[in-house]
Amino acid sequence: MGKSAQEDNSGTAQAPTPSWREALLFWLKLGFISFGGPAGQIAIMHQELVERRRWISESRFLHALNYCMLLPGPEAQQLATYIGWLMHRTVGGLVAGILFVLPSLLILIGLSWLYMAFGEKPLVAGIFYGIKPAVAAIVFLAAWRIGLRVLKHRLLWAIAAGSFFAIFALQLPFPAIIAAAALTGYLASRLVPQVFANAGATSHGLATIDELPRQAHTHFSWRRLGVVLAIGGALWFLPMLALAISFGWEHTWTQLGWFFTKAALLTFGGAYAVLPYVYQGAVDHYNWLNALQMIDGLALGETTPGPLIMVVAFVGFVAAWGQALLGPEQLFLAGALAAVLVTWFTFLPSFVFILAGGPVVESTHGELSLTAPLTAVTAAVVGVIVNLALFFAYHALWPQGFSGGVDFVSVFLMLAAGIALFRFRQGVIPVIAACATVGLLSACLAG
Repeated sequence: MGKSAQEDNSGTAQAPTPSWREALLFWLKLGFISFGGPAGQIAIMHQELVERRRWISESRFLHALNYCMLLPGPEAQQLATYIGWLMHRTVGGLVAGILFVLPSLLILIGLSWLYMAFGEKPLVAGIFYGIKPAVAAIVFLAAWRIGLRVLKHRLLWAIAAGSFFAIFALQLPFPAIIAAAALTGYLASRLVPQVFANAGATSHGLATIDELPRQAHTHFSWRRLGVVLAIGGALWFLPMLALAISFGWEHTWTQLGWFFTKAALLTFGGAYAVLPYVYQGAVDHYNWLNALQMIDGLALGETTPGPLIMVVAFVGFVAAWGQALLGPEQLFLAGALAAVLVTWFTFLPSFVFILAGGPVVESTHGELSLTAPLTAVTAAVVGVIVNLALFFAYHALWPQGFSGGVDFVSVFLMLAAGIALFRFRQGVIPVIAACATVGLLSACLAG
């Protein structure tokens, strides 16, 4: 590991093999720069790992992404875990997945404390005001980039358009759209296999993983599968048992663990699919927080690095703070422990899915009957991401709804962010920082 770039027999430059230290530093960096929701995070990983560093090939990246899209849970975090596992075995996967989440968790604990202790501040609201249109532009960029890589046939374009219509106009559930896309891909692989001949075939040079012999940990083993499932089951069961014995099944601590376990397992389509379920349970059923607090938590999740589903940390923090679960003198400690608790139960299944399913997915690489449905799923996701970008744009440009008129400052910010991202290829962080600054200045002038 850690060898320098060299040439193969054909004279083509081979990508340098990432050392453990290089990978560790990258995953740590990613945890702090992964803004823009799952679409933006996937775009950042593609740019860094496929285009710039060439640690993984386009086809391998898309193959892993397609698998993660089918799983319940945050697909961007699962993709980071998968690539980390692919490069550096189980430890690499754990480090990549944990570092993807940890910075966001720590930041959200701090922001949740500020929110609960000091309430809303106009300057903070101004920062959020500036960031929202930038996030919309970032998601549009992600849809564009993924579409360029995947939509290389009219049928795939039709799948993307159909998924957009299904979720935008018909409001069909995400799992139904994914299932329909997978079925379409399977049938098309039998009838018109040439549709998928060039899907994901963009070349960025030789990639490290494709130049190395297939490593032992990527081969399927029933024994290894059993070990992963047993350890994963124990890591879920033992904490739940301890909570139930210590506090009782109906206590808030136990119900936080149980509810977010269900959220992790029963909701597909990433963070934006799970949010309605979390809202319904946390606000309507358990009354852990109110609707306005949930909206504010979503704003925090949208404007901090890491997966958007980290809004669960905010929900746990507010629930424990509001109910003073450790007494009125330990509000911060209760909130922080609850945030860590719900993060554990939300993300544990994702690690199990990747470490258990990774070898199976690697064995299907290049098999058209299995890769075609996954390619069709990615095409469908392009349409879903476009819908999401429009959703963000609507709430940024018409904050009071269409009847309230358009917000021209937000229009300017979204157009400026789009030009910076599309035309001048600026990074996500500078664009977000610039828009946040404009939003802050706007709040100061208004005040």
